[in-house]
Amino acid sequence: MSYTSSIKFNGTKEQEAKLYEVINANKDIPGALIPVLHGAQEIYGYLPIEVQKIIADNLGISLTEVYGVVTFYAQFSLYPKGEYSIGVCLGTACYVKGSGDILEAFKTKLNLEVGKCTDDGKFSLEATRCIGACGLAPVITVNDDVYGKLVVDDVDDILKKYTA
Repeated sequence: MSYTSSIKFNGTKEQEAKLYEVINANKDIPGALIPVLHGAQEIYGYLPIEVQKIIADNLGISLTEVYGVVTFYAQFSLYPKGEYSIGVCLGTACYVKGSGDILEAFKTKLNLEVGKCTDDGKFSLEATRCIGACGLAPVITVNDDVYGKLVVDDVDDILKKYTA
């Protein structure tokens, strides 16, 4: 698996229609770009270049400006989320108890960088801030599943659960 995603954009006509609704509802409002980007990400799950081009063209701004905003704010993603989205908490309690090493183990095992998705679309990896389970530190989430009191050796067993 590679951290450079080769997943092709597969937007549907229905998604595109929803995107145009979001654009049209916001385009005459000052500062429309941020709400349009939020709406687009809700529709597609991420903001591929194809979607950014539609937004730029329809808001009458440059693609450079759209891309600059997308890459500046952490809540926007250029990459799709995997079927299994792994979030490794790097909040203080988790970090002091070894979550940085756990994150590195996931990166190595999946050959995946933070914020990216495996080429097969199975896994994505995020470094998160405190999720409010400090008593279980270090903690990770895989979609809605929460795993706590982890050590690096737990990574293989967790991945096996989702690849079986």
